[in-house]
Amino acid sequence: MSNEQPHAGIFQRLQAGELLRKDDPEYGKFAEVVSRTIRLCVEMNATATNVDEVRKRLSAIIGKEIDASTTVFPPFYTNFGRFITLGKNVFINHACSFLDIGGIKIEDEVQIGPRVNMTSENHPLDPADRQTLIPKPVVIKRNAWIGAGATILPGVTVGENAVVAAGAVVSRDVPPNTVVAGVPAKVIKTISTVF
Repeated sequence: MSNEQPHAGIFQRLQAGELLRKDDPEYGKFAEVVSRTIRLCVEMNATATNVDEVRKRLSAIIGKEIDASTTVFPPFYTNFGRFITLGKNVFINHACSFLDIGGIKIEDEVQIGPRVNMTSENHPLDPADRQTLIPKPVVIKRNAWIGAGATILPGVTVGENAVVAAGAVVSRDVPPNTVVAGVPAKVIKTISTVF
């Protein structure tokens, strides 16, 4: 599989954090990838019968081969797919949704509970410009654990070994070796690491 992004212009600009507007001359190229991703996600969720098949189909969606040590349980949802990076020995439970236009990077050894939502895109508060898309990457560092039903918002980095409690809404970076909980998520505990 190729790591090259299709139609490099608009996609390179998105990865650089540029805003996306519907009147962008290359918006049609973006819409093509979204349509392809919707179709492939529906097919994967409806027909994949084992984790190897899910891994193969999701690799086609994201355009990179997913390591055999990584497991994703369907259904899995994404709106774009091309800006998802999954490390080794990652576990993603049922019914997760990754809105990845701004980029979502999951490092090695990460555990993600069911119904977790990650979004790397936002919109301006100004009603006159509300259709504009603001891409901001989400990064989940090595060995983090994201609890069931948590939501990770645009621009957030969850630090190494951190835990996001079930149902938390994370709008700010999570320091390494901490537990965050609540809406909005706040640090409630420090984890002592013994290696």
